[in-house]
Amino acid sequence: MRGRVVLWAAPLVLTLLVGGFGLTGPLLGRDELVTWDMVGRDTDRILATLRNVDAVHGAYYLLMHGWVTLFGDSVLSLRLPSLFAVAAAASVVALLGDRLFGYRAGILAGLLFGLVPAVSRYGHEARSYALVLFAVSLATLLLLRALDRPRSLWRWAAYVLALACTGALHLIALSVVLAHAALLVARARQDRSLWWRSGLALAAAAACVTPLALLGRSQAGRQLYWVPAPDGWALLSLPQDLFASAVGAGALAALALTARSERRAPLLLCGIWALVPPALVWAFSHGEVSYFRGVYVLFTLPAWALLAGAGLDAARRSWKAVAAGVVVLALLTLSDQRQMRQPFEHNAPVILDYAAAAEVIERGHRAGDAVVYDRFDSWKLDGGVAYYLPRELRLRDVFLTRTPAEIDDLYAVQCAVPDRCLRKDERRVWLLTQGTDFPFNAIDPEQAGALQRRYTVKVSMPVTGMTVSLLELTDAAGGVRQP
Repeated sequence: MRGRVVLWAAPLVLTLLVGGFGLTGPLLGRDELVTWDMVGRDTDRILATLRNVDAVHGAYYLLMHGWVTLFGDSVLSLRLPSLFAVAAAASVVALLGDRLFGYRAGILAGLLFGLVPAVSRYGHEARSYALVLFAVSLATLLLLRALDRPRSLWRWAAYVLALACTGALHLIALSVVLAHAALLVARARQDRSLWWRSGLALAAAAACVTPLALLGRSQAGRQLYWVPAPDGWALLSLPQDLFASAVGAGALAALALTARSERRAPLLLCGIWALVPPALVWAFSHGEVSYFRGVYVLFTLPAWALLAGAGLDAARRSWKAVAAGVVVLALLTLSDQRQMRQPFEHNAPVILDYAAAAEVIERGHRAGDAVVYDRFDSWKLDGGVAYYLPRELRLRDVFLTRTPAEIDDLYAVQCAVPDRCLRKDERRVWLLTQGTDFPFNAIDPEQAGALQRRYTVKVSMPVTGMTVSLLELTDAAGGVRQP
């Protein structure tokens, strides 16, 4: 009994400790700011938005809406569900490893999974990818349980539910079904009733996610227009993105190659799970829309951890030796773990210090101040600064006509005629732009012209990746009009 508890508890605790360290250190990234924006809307508004955009993340937004309603929208609150999800995934990986390769291989797989820098990276992010890791691992475990007792309707129902949840969180992750199908075919040769039982289960899961898949497909071009079609080098570079560590990827791949099993099925399951989805995503990314991003195949990490755990177990026969192997991996990936906790890691490669910009405004703010955000060449700069400003500090957004929430979208609507949106009683306007160029060069030319005709730049202060400028109203003679 104690051994069973250690099997799932040791990876869970390790992942919580490693992943929890520096959880609130990095600033919110652009995708996390989308999460914050979406979960702050009421349920009807979220559902209305999903009909227009981002339907594939709808289940996550609805879950997080409930969470934020209970626990608030601090950085800690927004990221805790992801931390809990990767910790739970580590436990499930250990349980899978025990079933597939044996007890020690299972513990090692769970521990190795928790030490992968990408697990910490996405355990720190308020997006769905950590929950996808858990859902895929759980669906695989529930499939194995259903195969233990194939006549149990409840076990098949649990598997179908886990698959449906996987698809609701991320459709691409459903490609794990190819690995499941290979396992089912192997087992069906021994029990022919599995053909129709598994067929019904997969059909039921497909029926659950088909409406979402059709809606997501219709929105894909608008959401992923910026993702380039991958070349061969992109496929070769994928391990670096997937593991967030070239050293870690190499170490786990080397261990995976030494994995051994008396049965063929475990190696087949994990091998297809690890290798086939990335290859398929690469192949299908040469059409109208490219889906090739490392984070989209993050759900293959458990398979690599399972194979690596089996390989380490096969290579070393004593607990001391395998413990040393785990420690060596932790040391090898230490620098990458540090990188995952850098302040701007979630916005890389475009680095914007929203918090510093918000602090400048907070220190210099006066009642009646307004603000203009660079929406010309910057995604979510406005949301980032707004998040880090005190909630009670309200600035009129000069050129904002309708917020994304008001139009059930992710993008704001701005003034068609900027001159008409300026007010005579606004003496000071904060202008926030990306980069360090002259501030009027960084925004929409018509907006810049409207501001220049009435305001003078009193001070510009650079912060990392941004410039915070204070504009003051000028009098007819060209001087700054004093309040």
